[in-house]
Amino acid sequence: MRVLFAVFILISLAACTSLLSPIGAVEGVSAVGTGKTLSDHIVSYASGKDCSTVRSNNGRTYCLENEPNPQAKVWCYRTLGKPVCYDRPDPYDGNQRKMGENDHNLDTAP
Repeated sequence: MRVLFAVFILISLAACTSLLSPIGAVEGVSAVGTGKTLSDHIVSYASGKDCSTVRSNNGRTYCLENEPNPQAKVWCYRTLGKPVCYDRPDPYDGNQRKMGENDHNLDTAP
């Protein structure tokens, strides 16, 4: 609400000048202060997402929630010392159980 009030005041102060300069100033101040322009705040509020033109100018997606979350391609196995990780499933075929797979601990009996 404060942002809308500030925009209204700036527009009313610009009575005979171009509307682009005060709106541009508000957009710039908002982008520097919050990392989002005024229009980004409006889009974020309307969509419920975290959207930013600054983020899209850096080569990322416009809205943070639309960015892909890549899964790591790592397979880790327990050894006597410390876990060992590979970029593919157990290349040495050591018949070891992958870390994080604890299905054998589940009680399946009723």
